[in-house]
Amino acid sequence: MRGTLYIVSAPSGAGKSSIVNQVLAQDPKISLSISFTSRSPRPGERHAEHYHFVDEAEFQRMIAAGDFFEHALVHGDWKGTARQSVEPMLAAGRDVLLEIDWQGARQVREQVRDAISIFILPPSRGALDERMHKRAQDSEETIARRLGAARDEMSHFGEYDYLIVNDDFDEAVDEMCAIFTASRLRRDRQVARYSKLLTTLLTDEAAKGDASP
Repeated sequence: MRGTLYIVSAPSGAGKSSIVNQVLAQDPKISLSISFTSRSPRPGERHAEHYHFVDEAEFQRMIAAGDFFEHALVHGDWKGTARQSVEPMLAAGRDVLLEIDWQGARQVREQVRDAISIFILPPSRGALDERMHKRAQDSEETIARRLGAARDEMSHFGEYDYLIVNDDFDEAVDEMCAIFTASRLRRDRQVARYSKLLTTLLTDEAAKGDASP
């Protein structure tokens, strides 16, 4: 049975990556697709773990070759999801999670109609500012640019299936896990998963067998 594709988006500083990392630690049934980016690594980031870091020339080559499932220019840097990072896992029945912005999410939804999308919001604009400064990974100029773009990013929350407000971290993690669990329990997926069981439960021959002494 084909896996489910999940999309998670949020403005910078909303806590998306922290929530996603905790959810991945708790849910072994889902895998994270590692995106490509043309920006340089931030302190503590490692190649092929946080991103696949490539220069802009290589990123443009991949675009021209049609290697990307989705790609977009985000805060002056290119980000994208390679097809080979997603399709094999879905085909093998693995659930896959994409951490992408709203532009990439639009591209994915056009190609995967049954993708499930989640948007994460901060509890306030003040909290967003505080979190960006606390992580101390960007310059003041970069933080100002990201804060300026945050309102536009947040205005796209209505395009998503689910909305999580990250006021309490543990609660936000539980809410995302609940979305994944509910998705797996949808009738269509359960019918595909338990087709043999349903057949034996509902056929006359099975009923006769159960009634035998």
